[in-house]
Amino acid sequence: MPTPAEGSLEGPPAIALQQVSKVYPNGTVALKHLNLAIGNAQFVSLLGPSGCGKSTILKLISGLSKVSSGAIAWSETPSQRRLAYVFQEAALLPWLTVWDNIGLPLKLAHLRRNAANQRVSEAIALVGLDGFERAYPRELSGGMKMRVSIARALVTQPEVLLLDEPFGALDEITRSQLNDELLKLWREKRWTVVFVTHSIYEAVYLSTHVVVMGANPGRVITTVPIDLPYPRSQALRMSPQYSTYCREVSDRLYSARAE
Repeated sequence: MPTPAEGSLEGPPAIALQQVSKVYPNGTVALKHLNLAIGNAQFVSLLGPSGCGKSTILKLISGLSKVSSGAIAWSETPSQRRLAYVFQEAALLPWLTVWDNIGLPLKLAHLRRNAANQRVSEAIALVGLDGFERAYPRELSGGMKMRVSIARALVTQPEVLLLDEPFGALDEITRSQLNDELLKLWREKRWTVVFVTHSIYEAVYLSTHVVVMGANPGRVITTVPIDLPYPRSQALRMSPQYSTYCREVSDRLYSARAE
């Protein structure tokens, strides 16, 4: 896996938002003339105050919402594009088992049973849910539910992974553990990741780049490259370099709020 410096944009970006604006029917201007380039296999975190359009960006990239003006350019054609979305809430179907929740996208895509079973089995192993295949959501902790949600995204074999505050409701110990597991998967799979968070510490720990956003209207203030080596570990959180980046991002965020 390249270091953050090597992951800088030297060629065409995987995803580029070009002068993108989003105005909702009630007149709310969520984004205005926003430009953002995301490189292939980068881990990019969107950080900013509530209402700055972080989740709106994910919805526009995923196609769940349409731009009001501007454009989103991709390095791949729509037929080649493989994208998965992990929401803040796990949104599991309570009447389905872990296995069936994870396999639901494949069932909807009418994938052959043998191929679907193989993918579900692999996803369960990747997120550490072995032994819980027949459990129901009510029997799972918050962290385990989020693992199921991530596994449900993985079975689609994405190249772009969008995550909207997936760990925001979890305790710090579980959140830290899932941060490490997500990074491990990212380094193995070389996804392009766009991750929404309100946590400066989480953004710096995970990312190759942190995009600091301002609100009213939503816009990019600056992008901070995080030049820390991978793999990252708990020891990194205690390092002077990590603290320096956290202070820098915090200062940029504070400046954005003051504008």
